[in-house]
Amino acid sequence: MSTAPVKPLTPVRLHPIRRNLTSTTTLKCQAMLTAVPSKHIIGCSTYNRCFEFKSWSQMRNPAFLSHRRRVSTVVASAGNMTAPSSWESWMPDKKAAATTLLLSDVIWPAAGAFAAMAILGRMDQMLSPKGITMSVAPLGAVCAILFTTPSAPAARKYNMFLAQIACAAIGVVAFSVFGPGWLARSVALAASIAFMVIARANHPPAASLPLMFIDGAKFHDLNLWYALFPGAAACVILSLLQSIICYLKENIKF
Repeated sequence: MSTAPVKPLTPVRLHPIRRNLTSTTTLKCQAMLTAVPSKHIIGCSTYNRCFEFKSWSQMRNPAFLSHRRRVSTVVASAGNMTAPSSWESWMPDKKAAATTLLLSDVIWPAAGAFAAMAILGRMDQMLSPKGITMSVAPLGAVCAILFTTPSAPAARKYNMFLAQIACAAIGVVAFSVFGPGWLARSVALAASIAFMVIARANHPPAASLPLMFIDGAKFHDLNLWYALFPGAAACVILSLLQSIICYLKENIKF
């Protein structure tokens, strides 16, 4: 029996398949990698990676998406609490220094503060027989915010009135529960700051209202009326003056 000759197979050269690292999936994965500041030590920042994943299927996992939303929420809320990351915070603002300062930018805010204290002082004379006053210290900080930085978040009417009313009421409740002393002041201030953060109503001058009620015996007779007077009631007058000052500042420059 004869055998047919077998022709040898031609060797085939295998070429490695290179994966395109710039594919859409890879770009999406890279876009999801986020680094946020974790610690700041005297101007030096360290960074931690919030999350990362290895595949597109893992990103579509509902459990992963839920975790990512929680991490993003924490990062967004904590981002406002981070300290400045460089020594520039100890220097004057370069943008503000480069802006041309007009005389009207100085005169009108100062005139607004003078008018506000003059009006409140006149009201003090009318209310002096009752032993109460309108020109309290926190209103000086309110004047500085309203007249010098009218576009700041703390100058928003929502933030101002909500924080003034709520923080004053917190001071009354803290004094009623804990009485005068360090514990009432500590609880009232902590609760006021927590309320402003939760309500998104940042207005720093309002944080002093609880302390002023706890330490000021002349306000104790107002009880819960302290939530409206003198803080919120005086802010109505200051808001009207702010509108006038902003109009004059925009239309009368010198």
